[in-house]
Amino acid sequence: MTKEEVLQHVQGVIDAPSAYDGLKDIARGYLAAVGKADEKEQAQKLIAALEECVCSIDEVLPFFASDKAKELFGAEQAAAMLKQGQDVKAAGGDTCFCPACTNGKFVLDHKDLLLNA
Repeated sequence: MTKEEVLQHVQGVIDAPSAYDGLKDIARGYLAAVGKADEKEQAQKLIAALEECVCSIDEVLPFFASDKAKELFGAEQAAAMLKQGQDVKAAGGDTCFCPACTNGKFVLDHKDLLLNA
């Protein structure tokens, strides 16, 4: 694994429609700091934000089954997301399957490459 590969996943968080603006801003701040004096500080901020934001599959399944999900996505899409989440869990997945969470989990799994820059 290379730092460049991890940086691609940081960009993946930024590009994910499911990531909220505050998380995207923190990720952008980290990318802007790469190679600069505050890189490690920005990496720590990014890691803390990802630890707070990346959801487990067990956290999102109840949401996808909720009335709120049906309201936000429509009943059909919410049901499809619930099914996809159940499939992910059945296959042994432990993290939400949205692009923000999957990219964020990758970064967290390789955070040492960001902290030891």
